[in-house]
Amino acid sequence: MSDFTPLPLQPHDEAGPVFDEPWQAEAFALAVQLSESGLFTWKEWTETIGDEMQKARDGGDPDLGDTYYEHWLRALERLVAEKGAADPASLAERKESWRRAYLNTPHGQPVDLSAADS
Repeated sequence: MSDFTPLPLQPHDEAGPVFDEPWQAEAFALAVQLSESGLFTWKEWTETIGDEMQKARDGGDPDLGDTYYEHWLRALERLVAEKGAADPASLAERKESWRRAYLNTPHGQPVDLSAADS
């Protein structure tokens, strides 16, 4: 085991941090893929996520680990918009479609985006 010490609410196992929900792993993988494909550098990524985390702390986030991937997602959305890969309105529209689809998909079933308009 490493010297890993989790934050109070950070999901983890004996080996270290883990993803608490599938969307967190997907956001992580997307950030890595977009960086590897050249949309942004990893240095830009670390600066942006650091800035998003600082904004959250400045806004009262107690930084217990449970909101880490929310910061990750905000940083990813910010970079995608700044780099022109998607505009903020399109991102907001897609998030709303996913929210509606989630609410209209029966429990235990995969989220079906066609359910967004049900």
